[in-house]
Amino acid sequence: MASAVKDSRPGYGQLLRTPGAWTFLLPGFLARQPFAMLTIGIVLLVQSTTGSYGTAGAVSAATGVSMALFAPQGGKLADRFGQRAVLIPGVLVHVAGVSALIVLALAHAPLWALLAVAVPTGASTPQVGPMVRARWAAKLGGSPLMPTAAAFESVTDEFTFVVGPVLATALCTGVHPAAGLIAEAVLSLAGGLLFASQRRTQPPVHRGQSDDSPRVSALSLPGVRVLIVAFLGIGSVFGGMQVSLTALTEHIGQPGINGVLYGIFAGGNMLAGIACGTIAWKVGPSRRLLVAYGLLALATTPLWAVTAIPLLGALGLVVGLCIAPALITGYTLVESLVPATARTEAFTWLTGAVALGQAVAATSAGQLADRFGPSSGFLVPLAGTALALVVLLTLRAHLVPRSSKVVTGAAGAAGTATDTAADERERELSAA
Repeated sequence: MASAVKDSRPGYGQLLRTPGAWTFLLPGFLARQPFAMLTIGIVLLVQSTTGSYGTAGAVSAATGVSMALFAPQGGKLADRFGQRAVLIPGVLVHVAGVSALIVLALAHAPLWALLAVAVPTGASTPQVGPMVRARWAAKLGGSPLMPTAAAFESVTDEFTFVVGPVLATALCTGVHPAAGLIAEAVLSLAGGLLFASQRRTQPPVHRGQSDDSPRVSALSLPGVRVLIVAFLGIGSVFGGMQVSLTALTEHIGQPGINGVLYGIFAGGNMLAGIACGTIAWKVGPSRRLLVAYGLLALATTPLWAVTAIPLLGALGLVVGLCIAPALITGYTLVESLVPATARTEAFTWLTGAVALGQAVAATSAGQLADRFGPSSGFLVPLAGTALALVVLLTLRAHLVPRSSKVVTGAAGAAGTATDTAADERERELSAA
């Protein structure tokens, strides 16, 4: 609770001492590993059985699109009926879908069959990350530790994107093309059921309406829609990097280095996330998001022109360093833009937007790699982030909270006063 916060300076140690935090953090960490393995596992398996990056990208895109469309509905149901009630059946359907996809790919089934199975597989992907974030929001309320919690979750996500793709690539290239997806299914089942068993820390269920907390759809809020566009652009970086790095390393005859390069990229994201969580920000979150996103778009610009592996690794690290501040700030804004009755839904919209952007980017990058060479796929992250930046600049006024949050305690009030002053300056600039 916010009242449990003893000082205004955010810190990971203080965050992790939150009562009950570890009971959902450890199962949540295990349960979110498969999320980072799914797309790359599909790409490597389908490319191995069809010989086409375009086909592999299309199947992964179908998974991502269905995830983006259905995950927010799962988040809405979790807000209303509880996370456990949604997670358990979802995990079972997802494992069945992954199993069917493996069988069909190995049997050289036609593309339409692979796409038909990819839809329920993506739709049922366990959304553990948004559920963990919703638990933090329920525990911390308006505490100054909320940005720290957002940073911690970004670091955790990115650590999974360091471990997940490397593990999936190693299994697919060193054991069997289907081994990555088999591991994804096993981890989904074990981690998902273990996380669902942690009932005491799940957010309160909001089945009805009240004057204090009216039920609204997260998508009806303009700020959430703007953040969705921003997260679509971030997803384009993940998807474009995955497929393009895979195509390039295959082209030069070093497929095993793909996981290392993607790990460097994700490692940069993780390091930046760690740093962001230790800073007591004096600038409002809306402006932080604009600056971070501008740097991200700039960092993706030279990727398409680079073929040397060491230089590509260095550029990937820089791109990763620029992603975390944008992700963290976007998730932090949810706490001030969205009422508690719709936060899980909002978090799943953002996570789904990343997945959708990743899927569309994987398809586009795969088509470009097939037709114009592996490096051309790196144009996708540049285009995605540039377009999203234009939207952010145009609609930035929707990202500024219209009312300040009440934080209990003198220390919390001091922290909120700083953020409120920054928000007021941002509102004046946006109006101008």
